Amino acid sequence: MTSPGARDIRLHPSLEKLSRAAAEELANIAQAAVEARHRFTLALSGGQTPRLLYQLLARDYRALIPWHKTEIFWGDERYVSPDHPHSNYRMAKEAMLDHIPIPRHHLHPMPTLLPLLEEAAEAYEETLMSHFPGQWPRFDLILLGMGPDGHIASLFPHNIVLEEEARVVAAVRDDRATPPLRLTLTLPAINHAANVHFLIAGANKASALHRALAPNANHKASPAAAIKPIDGHLIWWLDQPAATLP
Repeated sequence: MTSPGARDIRLHPSLEKLSRAAAEELANIAQAAVEARHRFTLALSGGQTPRLLYQLLARDYRALIPWHKTEIFWGDERYVSPDHPHSNYRMAKEAMLDHIPIPRHHLHPMPTLLPLLEEAAEAYEETLMSHFPGQWPRFDLILLGMGPDGHIASLFPHNIVLEEEARVVAAVRDDRATPPLRLTLTLPAINHAANVHFLIAGANKASALHRALAPNANHKASPAAAIKPIDGHLIWWLDQPAATLP
C-alpha cells in the first residue's frame, strides 16, 4: 500500500514484464470485484501499448479472469467503423475478445456509425448509466495510455473537453489527432473509477510522462495530471525507456 498522497509507480525493464505484472494485478482486481459485487467492470484503452496485455489476458491469464461475470466498456474510441484499422474496438477484438469466453452481450463498444458525433456520445452515456447506478459510473478498473503529445484516452492537451464537468462521455474534435473525430470518457468520469491504471511504454513517451508527473503540472497541457481518483487507486505502470529522459 502507498501512503496518502504518494504515487504508486511500478517500473519494469520492458513492456513484456510491465504487461505481465499489470495482467496479474488486473486478475486480482477482477476476482475481488466479483467476490464483492458479483461482476467486474473494465474500460479498455486503445493504442498499441495495451495490445500485449490483452494478448496475455486471453492466453496466460485466461483461466484467472471470471469472464462470464465481466462487463467490458471502452474509455475512448476513434470515430471510424468497428472494422477500421484505427478502431480501438478492432484492436481489442483481435488481441483478446475473439479468444476469451465472454458473453457477447457483455461487450459494450462505443457507437461509431451514427450520423452525428454528439448523438453517439449521448447514446454511449445512456449505455453507461443503464449499467451503473448514480450520477457517475464507477468502473472497477479503467485502463489508460498516454501519447507522446501527452493525450490520454481522447483527451488532448488544451482541448475544451478537458473542462467538461457534467457529461460522462464527450464528443471530441481535434485536428492534431488521426482521425480527428473521437468519443471519450471525461475527466470526472475517469476519476470516479475504483482503479485507474496507466500503461506507458517507450522512449517517445518520456518527455510527456516527465511533464505529467512534475509537481507543478498543468492538466490543460498534461491531461494525465488531472487523473486523481476521488475514492480509488491510481497505478502508473511504466517501462524503463518511458521513465528515462534522454
